[in-house]
Amino acid sequence: MTDHPAPTPDPLVVTATYLVVDLEGTTSAAGFILGDLYDYARPRLAAWIDGHADDPAIAEARRQVLRDASLPGDATTDAVVAVLHEWMERDVKATPLKTIQGQIWAEGFARDEISSHFFDDVIPKLRRWHEQGVGLAVFSSGSVASQVPWFRHSPDGDLTGLITDYFDTVKAGSKKERASYDAIASALGVAASELAFFTDNPGEVAAAVEAGWQVVAFSRAGEPFFEADFGGVPVVASFDDVEMVAP
Repeated sequence: MTDHPAPTPDPLVVTATYLVVDLEGTTSAAGFILGDLYDYARPRLAAWIDGHADDPAIAEARRQVLRDASLPGDATTDAVVAVLHEWMERDVKATPLKTIQGQIWAEGFARDEISSHFFDDVIPKLRRWHEQGVGLAVFSSGSVASQVPWFRHSPDGDLTGLITDYFDTVKAGSKKERASYDAIASALGVAASELAFFTDNPGEVAAAVEAGWQVVAFSRAGEPFFEADFGGVPVVASFDDVEMVAP
């Protein structure tokens, strides 16, 4: 006889000091990021790299591309951009790509040339949980430089007042490694058991569970990991299926 996991309660009640959210596929549509935002960044990569060559973050990103793609030290900007375009086509979560994209998007947000996207169920719940004393933080493969304007330029106004801290692969580490979640717990100053993580990525679920976090997996229709195997953690389709409670 095959054992089936118990159904997720409706609503699922999670008690945690902090809720840490993933973005792509969890709070926001992956298609928007891979479509609108990628389309905005793609033609601007070369000019941004050359125009910000003295920026230490961009200089380091360029060095990382050369190293990761085994390009010669004197490779042209066009060669670097060709690698970045190829990574974008495959949606590679490469730190140098995220660094450069993040800066480009931040300027686009500041100029009101782009705006962010959130599923309809997300913002009302974030506001409610913040008012009820649940701390909110973000862990995304997108750079912190892009995360902040993402929340500042939401369809429902500036949400940055809701967010305590932002984490990316530079600040915390890979989203699929336990050590990254240990680092976030340390930065937030709370025990792993007091942290909840919302994500749609099975690899991230496994890493956060290994670190001792409470994890809720999101299976949204139309998103990349819809109906994936999340290894037994509670699975929901919407923020409306969850109620966060502060200890």
